[in-house]
Amino acid sequence: MSETELPSLTIADVQRSVTAELDRIGPVIDELGALFAEAGHELALVGGPVRDAMLGRQHNDLDFTTSARPDDTERILKKWGDGTWDMGRDFGTIGCRKGPWQVEVTTYRSETYDPASRNPDVSFGDSLAGDLVRRDFTVNAMAVRLPGREVVDLYGGVVDLATRVIRTPGTPESSFSDDPLRMMRAARFAAQLGFDVAPEVVAAMTEMADRIAIISAERVRDELVKLVTAPYPRKGLTLLVDTGLAERVLPELPALQLERDEHHRHKDVYEHTLTVLEQTMDLEKRLPGGGPDFVARFAALMHDVGKPRTRRFVDDGTVTFHHHDVVGAKLTRKRMQALKFSNADIDAVAHLVELHLRFHGYGSGEWTDSAVRRYVRDAGDQLDRLHLLTRADCTTRNRRKAERLWRTYDALEERIDRLAADEELAALRPALDGNQIMAILDLPPGRQVGEAYRFLMELRLDEGPLSEEDAEARLREWWASR
Repeated sequence: MSETELPSLTIADVQRSVTAELDRIGPVIDELGALFAEAGHELALVGGPVRDAMLGRQHNDLDFTTSARPDDTERILKKWGDGTWDMGRDFGTIGCRKGPWQVEVTTYRSETYDPASRNPDVSFGDSLAGDLVRRDFTVNAMAVRLPGREVVDLYGGVVDLATRVIRTPGTPESSFSDDPLRMMRAARFAAQLGFDVAPEVVAAMTEMADRIAIISAERVRDELVKLVTAPYPRKGLTLLVDTGLAERVLPELPALQLERDEHHRHKDVYEHTLTVLEQTMDLEKRLPGGGPDFVARFAALMHDVGKPRTRRFVDDGTVTFHHHDVVGAKLTRKRMQALKFSNADIDAVAHLVELHLRFHGYGSGEWTDSAVRRYVRDAGDQLDRLHLLTRADCTTRNRRKAERLWRTYDALEERIDRLAADEELAALRPALDGNQIMAILDLPPGRQVGEAYRFLMELRLDEGPLSEEDAEARLREWWASR
């Protein structure tokens, strides 16, 4: 999705959008505002819901800030809503649900950070202005006082929204010193909103990139996931690379900026990777669940990370990257483990990276049915994503070559569909299971049963489905010949 697709904004557009959204959520904000006022407390809609209201985006999850302490907030919300929760009580937050609405109300906060700590020391504040100045960016530091719906914009957030700029309420150096994760958040908001980041913010990110080391891997991971699944991930990833943050959190990405040989005989791997990511996004509608799909996108981002380790210059001037798929899968697994991803995500992404070149052995369609079955078997539950990655990996500007590759892959998918219809290919298992093998060969559980199962699996791949009778006969014949 290109930046040129973003509609232009004026202050008048912002004002119209926020008025329309405040009218839509009026039944909630006006009622809550009145309840807090009657109890002698201030209340304001704040942060993301205000920003998105100005962008014309609707939310049923609403964030508020208040002068009330958590106990007072809880008493008010219990009278108003269908149920409350207080997992964030230590940080001053009480949550509540009422019908389709979910609200979180947080006491004014004043946060301070120990320079060596990963977590803030939270103390309650006493004013809306003090609460807003601690927030990460001006577009998130706006509020609407309730019940009167007065817009509070102390730091120029409305102008920054209209001009599509990410900047901090105070100095970026102070903001990032307080919470270094905000540097990652700047890149994430650039990716989510399509905004540019102010030069002074970029300069501070570059100067302070080393500070990200004190942030836990889990918090970095969560920001990275949000960035990669955003509408404009190229903007965020480019910012991470240009400021040196990527070198600290995802060093495999800037490592793709390989020096070009003097004859320019290989493409820019870094730019190729970002293009593959964007082409994967364009193809996500082919997935059963649509998009955004983190696994597919991250596999696109990591698919060539093995190239820097495997690059070799041949005597004739050409460049090779032999086995970069295998090396890349190992690097991907190691990086995702360091970032504390789930085993399921690690396995899925690393598997796709390892398989992303497999299609290129298909040639012009010379694979046997046995080879097609093995392709499906090896892809397993990642077959749909492998289809996407393989297609997206074609970034040649030679239109004839690109069309030929697409036609060939179309033909492979058609063969897979045809074989699947004929053979229940998705299941892809032998005619006999382990219990049947043990009964036929009179074996206890153990290694020999596994060998017999693999023999039957190879038969299945080579010859397609067999009846149980034929499978038993072949199994007995194989066993007797051992």
